Amino acid sequence: MNDLEAPGRELDEYRFRLAQARRQAVNERAQELVALIDSLLPRIVAALPDGSDPVETPDMQRVADAFREMDRLLGDTTERRGRWHDMARHLRFSEPHDWRDINTLDWPEIRGNLETMALTEVDPIPVADIDLGQAAASHPAGGVTTELVWTSLDDERFERLLFDLLRGLPNYQNVQWLMKTRAPDRGRDLSLERVIPDAAGPVRTERVIVQAKHWTSKSITPLEVQQSLATLRLWEPPAVRNLIIITSGRFTTDAVAVVEKHNADGKTPFIELWPDSQLEAMLAQRPDLIEAYGLRG
Repeated sequence: MNDLEAPGRELDEYRFRLAQARRQAVNERAQELVALIDSLLPRIVAALPDGSDPVETPDMQRVADAFREMDRLLGDTTERRGRWHDMARHLRFSEPHDWRDINTLDWPEIRGNLETMALTEVDPIPVADIDLGQAAASHPAGGVTTELVWTSLDDERFERLLFDLLRGLPNYQNVQWLMKTRAPDRGRDLSLERVIPDAAGPVRTERVIVQAKHWTSKSITPLEVQQSLATLRLWEPPAVRNLIIITSGRFTTDAVAVVEKHNADGKTPFIELWPDSQLEAMLAQRPDLIEAYGLRG
């Protein structure tokens, strides 16, 4: 009986190994596409024109092609979670505000979910290649974390974290505290200048106001967005071109919809929403800040 079953077992083993090899090839190609989109988006956003007319450049086409290829790689059985369909819609319309939303909202969340979307229940959890001897010699302690511990910060330390983070970002300059305290949440806003290079002309800057909301137990609603807009008159002149609302929590679906309509209507200032997932992606490049502020728990 065992001899009769042997060919079937060998065929099952072959199918299993073939499926594993295919998934590995898919994941490797997906990583290449992620790296490509990561490299192109900052350049695209930096060169965006004013206005609401659709824009098309070779770099934008490369991002759209990479996203479509990634969609094909995931296949028909993989659930598209998060802002996948939002990014597809923004790529289709391709107006300047669409690309800003892709950069600040859609892609950071998709990038964070992509690896788990591509895994099945039979796949091992991916880990980085390490030397186990060196790891043991370093006497590691504590558990493995997949997200930052925002509850370790109070409101003031969260604002200081953003101040340090923004000062280290390329194309951001003159980051300053705004010392007035008439905002509804009594927090201190930040003011900065975003440098927008132009290959065909002089470099220009836009004034940006950043409002920090250290909320870990509830999401930001449209009411908080409107209140943030109302405080901007306190900081003019000079004119505020962009408002960034940064939270250690999330934004409600209604809040995102209100901001998208505001931006699509061409109203000023342009509003950007940075949720906790975007902060975690940005701070992954700044392990010094993660350690300094005790965000690993």
